[in-house]
Amino acid sequence: MQVLVRDNNIEQALRVLKKKMQREGVFREMRQRKAYEKPSERKNREKGEAVRRARKQQRKQMQREGLLPMPKPKARPVRDRTAPTPAATGR
Repeated sequence: MQVLVRDNNIEQALRVLKKKMQREGVFREMRQRKAYEKPSERKNREKGEAVRRARKQQRKQMQREGLLPMPKPKARPVRDRTAPTPAATGR
């Protein structure tokens, strides 16, 4: 995994790295490996994950077919590029 640091901005690079690790499932795997998981618990967890994946896939298929309403798009805040950034103001 590789993250580029631009303009010596370590905070932004760390944020990007954390987001990539979250997407890859690294944090979830670390939490699971912290303690021993019995084979029966592992089987139950994997079965539950499979059920969740199947439900999600079925829900998305029904949305594509028009049987369920599509989810509302999340409103993303618009950043004003003309305003000075906190790094530029020295805060």
